[in-house]
Amino acid sequence: MLIITIKQGKEKGLLAGDPWIYVSAIDKVDGKPQERSKPGATAIVQSSSRQFLARAAYNAKSQIAARVWTLREDEPIDHAMMKRRVQAAVARRADAWRTADPQALFQLIDGEKDGLPGLLVHSYGGGDGYLVCQFNAGGVEMWKVPIVQALLAATGCRNVYERCDQLLRQGEGLHVLSRALVGDEPPQKLMVREGKRLAPMDIRTGFTYPR
Repeated sequence: MLIITIKQGKEKGLLAGDPWIYVSAIDKVDGKPQERSKPGATAIVQSSSRQFLARAAYNAKSQIAARVWTLREDEPIDHAMMKRRVQAAVARRADAWRTADPQALFQLIDGEKDGLPGLLVHSYGGGDGYLVCQFNAGGVEMWKVPIVQALLAATGCRNVYERCDQLLRQGEGLHVLSRALVGDEPPQKLMVREGKRLAPMDIRTGFTYPR
């Protein structure tokens, strides 16, 4: 596993709850070269005095060099954690999701707020519709399969589409490929409610058609 050593004094933000570690805060990264080159590889973050601070997803290709998974030393980064966090995020919003307008884009997962840094998930059409996922960081990209499996189990939805933000993913050193991950791809044009109005939108890209 990689070990990230933070510069003296730079751990204050991390201890205060900031989930991002920038390149400028890092003194050194120890570990095998092939691991250091993997966007999203799991790393232990330690202080300059070698005290444990966090476990994080490391990405040498990003200005946000590491995104914190957990501040607990006894919490492993594994399939079970991804499942727990997806389930918890969906459960927090379950009542609102079930009663939401099926023609609205409903946010089910909101990245760092749900302990899944870089992951955004929106639902359209309820359980019978589509989940649109954005994996905007190396960590969630690396754990994409268990995350999608957990989403399917937690929502019962059978169609999962990956939407790619080109600038964000290129900035993370990730390939840009939008596609259906499970089931069917959403139609090019759907009517989506925004406030009190319905507007034609391509939920695969977020493009709203002129009326």
